[in-house]
Amino acid sequence: MKVFTQSVNFSADKKLLDFIEKKVGGLERFHDKIVDAEVFLKVQKTSEKENKITEVKINIPGNELMVKKQYKTFEEGVSVAVESLKRQLQKSKEKTKDALVS
Repeated sequence: MKVFTQSVNFSADKKLLDFIEKKVGGLERFHDKIVDAEVFLKVQKTSEKENKITEVKINIPGNELMVKKQYKTFEEGVSVAVESLKRQLQKSKEKTKDALVS
C-alpha cells in the first residue's frame, strides 16, 4: 500500500514519516483491498498544547474512510487515528461480505 504524507506549515522529519508509514501500513492486515492512504499533518497556531491535527484518509474500492484527530503530538494523533480506522475497515469488510452472501 502506498502512503502519501503531507505536512502543512512545517516539514516532517524522517523519524515521524517512518512512524506514519509503519502504523498506517499495518492497516493492510484488516482489509486486503486498500488502494492507498493519505496522511495530512497540520500545526494550528494557537496557545493550546493540543495543536497538532492529524488527518488520515484510506481509499478502498467504492469507499473512502477518513479520521481527523487533534493531539499534543503527531505520533499520538496517528496512533489514535489508526485504531479508529481499524474498526472502520473491519466494519466495511463485514458489510462487503454481507452484501456478497445476500
